Amino acid sequence: MSTWVIVPIKPLNRSKSRLAPVLDIKQREALSREMLERTLMTLNKVKIIAGVMVVSRDTGALSLAREYGVQTLQESGAPELNASLTRATQVVGSWGAGGVLVLSSDIPLMRASDIEGMLELGTDGPAVVVAADRRREGTNALLIRPPGLIPYRFGNGSLEKHLAEAHAVGAVANIYESKTLGLDVDIPADLDLYREMLVEREIREPGWLVSL
Repeated sequence: MSTWVIVPIKPLNRSKSRLAPVLDIKQREALSREMLERTLMTLNKVKIIAGVMVVSRDTGALSLAREYGVQTLQESGAPELNASLTRATQVVGSWGAGGVLVLSSDIPLMRASDIEGMLELGTDGPAVVVAADRRREGTNALLIRPPGLIPYRFGNGSLEKHLAEAHAVGAVANIYESKTLGLDVDIPADLDLYREMLVEREIREPGWLVSL
């Protein structure tokens, strides 16, 4: 399956506003940059994807992404995530993509095996595979095969909305369960858990942080 990964990211200096109680603007920007870099480094280890595209209106984020050898797409018009993802999907579809995996940029502990696991669940199409956030409300990653099979419903309650769209078109719908893919960093409690899991992983895999 020729699958492209699409990674949307907000302007780095305006991201993670809900972490303002514990991080200042420079710290939030640095965290967003760090998580994007970890995402791209992990994706570069996945050999069974056709490519990666980063979508943003932040020229700095796009420049950073190109340092990792990925494609980029400049957002234009009013900021609207679902519309931007639809446009990006049309672009990779024109390149022959057989599937699209939309992946949040703020999942810092994601493993290459998470991506491989999602692709395996979506082998038989038409298919939709959703990786839920740890609260089982949002969508941290979404595999759609073929591209454009269902509309994007990112926002509040997106997990159930994406599953409903999949059922509406008769697609095979699966939920991918993963502790690492389920942790996105949005609020202070997420940040605390991320830091705990980061230490635990380094204890289990000495040198992991250095290898990134």
